[in-house]
Amino acid sequence: MRRHYLDWLRGIAVLIMIEAHTLDSWTRVADRTRPFYAWGLIIGGFGAPMFLLLAGIALSLAARSRLRKGMVPSDVAARGQRRGWQIFGLAFLFRLQSWLISGGPLRQVLLKVDILNIMGPSMIVAAWLWRIGRSDRARALLFIVATIAAAMATPLVRESVALSALPDEIEWYLRPSPGRTTFTLFPWAGFLFAGAAVGLWVDRPQTPGAERRVTIQLGLIGLTVALASYLASLLPPIYRETSFWTSSPTFFFLRLGIIVALLPIAYAWTRAMRGWSPVQEFGIASLFVYWIHVEMVYGVLSTAIHHRLSLEQWAVAWIAFAIFLFGLVRLKQWLTEFLRTSPRFWTKTGALPRETG
Repeated sequence: MRRHYLDWLRGIAVLIMIEAHTLDSWTRVADRTRPFYAWGLIIGGFGAPMFLLLAGIALSLAARSRLRKGMVPSDVAARGQRRGWQIFGLAFLFRLQSWLISGGPLRQVLLKVDILNIMGPSMIVAAWLWRIGRSDRARALLFIVATIAAAMATPLVRESVALSALPDEIEWYLRPSPGRTTFTLFPWAGFLFAGAAVGLWVDRPQTPGAERRVTIQLGLIGLTVALASYLASLLPPIYRETSFWTSSPTFFFLRLGIIVALLPIAYAWTRAMRGWSPVQEFGIASLFVYWIHVEMVYGVLSTAIHHRLSLEQWAVAWIAFAIFLFGLVRLKQWLTEFLRTSPRFWTKTGALPRETG
C-alpha cells in the first residue's frame, strides 16, 4: 500500500531543497542581511532532514512489506543494506557528473561529502540495527537510542582532537570541513534512524481510521519533542563548545519534532485534496530532481546569475525554476511510459522480436 501523504511530504521537501539551493547560489550579497533571507535559510534547513527521515520511514516500510511476503529477517536486512550501498555508489557517480560538467579539482569534487554520501551509510547501519532487533519493539528502541546518540555525540565529535589523525577523506564524514563536506554522519544520520523508528509505527495500522489515529499520535509526539527542545535551548548548554544552529542537540530535536509533527498535516491534506497532485509527483521523482537541479543551480549553466539577484528577483526565479523542473519530471514520465508501452520502438531497435499473427 502506497502512502500518498509520504510522497506529498517528500514533494514539499523537494520544493524546500530547490528554495535552499537557489537562495544560496543566486541571491546577491547585498540582500543577505535582510530578515527574509535569514528566514529563507531557516526554512531551507528543513529539506535535508525531511529527506533523511522519509528515507528511514521507507526503509522500515519496505522491510515490513518483505517480511509479509515471506522473506526471512536476514534477507530483508541484506536488501536494505544493498540499497544503502547503491545510494552510496550513486553519491560518487553524482560527484563525477558534477566534475565532468563544471570541472574543478577532481579529488575535492569527487570526494566531497553530500547528502547521498550520508544517506547510504546511514541506511546500511539502520538495516543492521533492524536485523539485530528481534521484534519491532526492540528495533524501535535501537533506532531511538541511535538517534539520541547521533545527536548528543555531535558536539563531542566535532571538538575531538583524536579525529585529526584520521585520513581527511574519513574525517570529512565525521565533522565539517569548508568546501569538502556539506553533511556529516553526526548528527545527520540521526534523522534517518528516527525515520526508521517512525516507519515501524506508520506500518502498524491496517485501516484508514487507524492510520489517521497513528498520524495524529505521531504529530503530538513531534510537537512535544519540538516544545521540549525549544525549552531546553533556553537552559545553559551542557557542552563547552557548541553552536545552536549547527551542532546543538536541541536544534536537532527541534527540527526532528517539527518534521514529525508535519505527518498528520500531510495525511489530512492528501485525504482532503484527492486526485492529481504535482507535489506528490515531485516527491515520487525526488532523486531525479535532486540529480538534475544541483548543477543547474551551482554549476556553469547558471553562472550569469550567481550572487546577482535581489530577493524579489530570486523569488520569481525560484518559482519559475520549480515549474521548469516539474516540466522535466513530466517529460521523463512521458518518455518512460512511451518506451515501456511502444512495441514499434522496441521492434525497430531490435530489442524485441516482431510479433506475428
